[in-house]
Amino acid sequence: MNDRTPNDGSANDGSANDGSANGGTVRVILVDDHTVMRAGVAALLAGEPGIEIVGEAGDGRAAVGLAERLRPDVALVDLRMPVLDGVSATTEILARRTGTRVLILTTYDTDEEIERAVEAGAVGYLLKDATREQLADAVRAAARGETVLAPRVAQRLVARMRQPVPVALTAREAEVLNAVADGLSNAEIGRRLVIAEATVKTHLLRVFAKLDVGDRTRAVVVAMERGLIKR
Repeated sequence: MNDRTPNDGSANDGSANDGSANGGTVRVILVDDHTVMRAGVAALLAGEPGIEIVGEAGDGRAAVGLAERLRPDVALVDLRMPVLDGVSATTEILARRTGTRVLILTTYDTDEEIERAVEAGAVGYLLKDATREQLADAVRAAARGETVLAPRVAQRLVARMRQPVPVALTAREAEVLNAVADGLSNAEIGRRLVIAEATVKTHLLRVFAKLDVGDRTRAVVVAMERGLIKR
């Protein structure tokens, strides 16, 4: 597959595709500042049925424009890029309501990186050591709106939740829980905060784990008792 992105980091759609639905095919854009990495991912997905690479971008800013123009189902986005990083690009892509779901594909698996990506609204977080099958399955799952986490990332999240440390909610978790207290459904919370419904579910699961509760109502009550949210 020929590289679709010039060396200056600008984006190129590589075809005359207008971004419309294509018979159930998952339309994907690749966003990474390394040409070789984009080519490698494109080669991995090239033979996968039902997956089509419709564009590539070499930086986050170019990715935002590409997503807005092509409206792909999934954007595979690296975290550390010039001009605009992956987290900022994720935030902007979702804010523009393109219908694109962002799946992070990176080499970084620190707690900070993972949390920033989830906070921004990424539907999943994969590492670049993923196999072809794992990558293809993750792309299809992301297109369906499902949360996708690399096993190592999931382990880090679970381990962090189990740490005996004082409970604290992130700003996004507090926003989600306040929206729950307002009586909003997951879909309504997603629209209010401009994040995927699957991401709302991920935040709530993390809140449940932190507060050791099993439902939304109890989470709100406990959070209010502990002064974690204010009404």
